[in-house]
Amino acid sequence: MKLNELKPAPGSKKTRKRVGRGLGSGRGKTAGRGQKGQKSRSGFSQGAGWEGGRSRLVMRLPKRGFTRVGVQYQLVNLLDLNVFEAGTTVGPDELRERGIIRHVDRPIKLLGNGVLEVQGLNVVVDGCSRAAAQAVAAAGGTVEVSVVSDEEAAELDGAADYSADDDADDADVAAGDEATAEPSDEEPT
Repeated sequence: MKLNELKPAPGSKKTRKRVGRGLGSGRGKTAGRGQKGQKSRSGFSQGAGWEGGRSRLVMRLPKRGFTRVGVQYQLVNLLDLNVFEAGTTVGPDELRERGIIRHVDRPIKLLGNGVLEVQGLNVVVDGCSRAAAQAVAAAGGTVEVSVVSDEEAAELDGAADYSADDDADDADVAAGDEATAEPSDEEPT
């Protein structure tokens, strides 16, 4: 094969249709556009869905559903974190290096699918499910969440207040029971 022997693939190149070149050409006079009407005029462009000027079908049909405008998270499961060593800090850069996520600058959410087998991970993400946070804490690690929605924040605050109040009430009851308990002369059996 030489440079002067290079040719395009057979059938890939076609000669341009030359219109308006006389009656004998077969495409003369009206240049294949017919006699009158909108299609014969210069500047006419028939786009997809064109119906001769009336309202298009896509415009006439009823619209249903909605378009999601919320945050699009990159999802990371607990099972994906098992590739890291114990005690390491896992952030966007580390997840990108291991090929778990594609983009460092997009938000990341940790989900609770799978079993976390690595101990003591410090996970830094933009969002986290409650099950995932509990699983990381149970494995001796921590989760730092940088972005929390208002609803999640209210739930977490309510849960924290509720659990703290319960612990305080339980402690008060236990202290009161010990103070009011009378010493008995009977030996424990």
